[in-house]
Amino acid sequence: MTYGNAKRLCLGLALLSCSTFGSHADAFAAAENPNPSSPVQASPSNPAAPAAGTDLRPKAAPAAPVKPMEKTVPAPVVSISQDPRPTLDGSTFINTMRAAWTYKRIAEAGGWPNLPAGTVLKAGDKGPLVTTLRQRLAAEGDLPADLASSTTFDADLTGAVKRFQARHGLPESGAVRARTLEALNVPALTRHRQLTASAQRLAGSTFSFGDRYVVVNIPSAAVEAVERGQVARRYVAIAGKVDRPSPTVETRVTAVNVNPTWTVPVSLIKKDIIPHVRKDPEYLEKMKIRILDAKGQEVDPKTLDWSTDNAVNYTLRQDPGAINSLGQIRIDMPNKHAVYMHDTPKKQLFAQDARFHSSGCVRVAEVADFAEWLLRGTNGQAGGWTKDAINTAIANANRQDIRLDKPVPVTWVYLTGYATADGAVHFRDDVYGLDAAKSDPVPEPQIVDVPATASIKPKRL
Repeated sequence: MTYGNAKRLCLGLALLSCSTFGSHADAFAAAENPNPSSPVQASPSNPAAPAAGTDLRPKAAPAAPVKPMEKTVPAPVVSISQDPRPTLDGSTFINTMRAAWTYKRIAEAGGWPNLPAGTVLKAGDKGPLVTTLRQRLAAEGDLPADLASSTTFDADLTGAVKRFQARHGLPESGAVRARTLEALNVPALTRHRQLTASAQRLAGSTFSFGDRYVVVNIPSAAVEAVERGQVARRYVAIAGKVDRPSPTVETRVTAVNVNPTWTVPVSLIKKDIIPHVRKDPEYLEKMKIRILDAKGQEVDPKTLDWSTDNAVNYTLRQDPGAINSLGQIRIDMPNKHAVYMHDTPKKQLFAQDARFHSSGCVRVAEVADFAEWLLRGTNGQAGGWTKDAINTAIANANRQDIRLDKPVPVTWVYLTGYATADGAVHFRDDVYGLDAAKSDPVPEPQIVDVPATASIKPKRL
């Protein structure tokens, strides 16, 4: 099933034009040095990593000193939704259009109340602001309308706040603080605009849904492995920077590359490598990057004039290893943008709430687990590609390209607003600014309802 027929429905909404945006291959992650925020408290499904400690138990004196074995401490990862409903399935376009009409009616009726700047509310609080919060949550259905008048922040209100936070990709604390307050005060008209813009971006899709497929919603910075209509596994991800955005893509995962090399794109040689070498002539050696000429022969970096851009005439390739920009696994998905999914040596970035640091590619936390899911049904010399088998291949330190016996469809989408089949409406920040309203919006025909089928025409008055 595809979205090809959905183009006929696009003019049934005040759909906004989709900005086009380019991309680069992923940035040299090992060279980036953003200031990550403090890791958030892990959820039960994502327990906090134990601190590495020294074994203080008394030991008998051996003939020679034995160094205690070092523990491998997983990097912290921000908690992520465990909702089994995928961001994208065959009915998302229709469901999102319906939600857009609902929010349009809310906006025309006056929208919802705002809470004052600086408001902080939590369980046990009382007062008129609690009533305002109840009215606000009732407007979208997170709280039943008959519970909208109380002045007490009770268990029902805590649950409603958590539902709101879940729909907006926020930590489900049940309390109102800065980020939740900001989301609460977004106008209904803006939400309508996000839904219509997202629906338009889906309208041209020809993505084919199978029993197994992968969805990357760029504004969510998350990767979903979908199986039989449910999210089997969801992973924290890092997407492109605002000035180097991740593109929308529809293709297939064809291979998993273990211990990959990284060939630096020309754009990043200009933007990243040359400036680094000008500051530090030993930079390439430190980062294990080789320079190769047209015949594949290695070139001494000292023979190049780094005051110019002549380095772009050579191939710059980073050796496999712990500091490789692609980490230890690359997910191959051929596409015209030359983007892909991969590991990263900068795993501390997965602990941030806002994860937009790459140059277009998508970095995936727990990527070996993701690779195991992708390689299900593909056998190696020793049998199936279990997580242990993948880790053994990584430990061998040799590059290995594992082709999937059955390629897995993958799509990268940009949905700042979308609705699932049960009627839940979700929102994410418009990180790339693609939802901005046009000065002359398309007029809206009067559409009453759209049946949830693959190929239909809208009913008109």
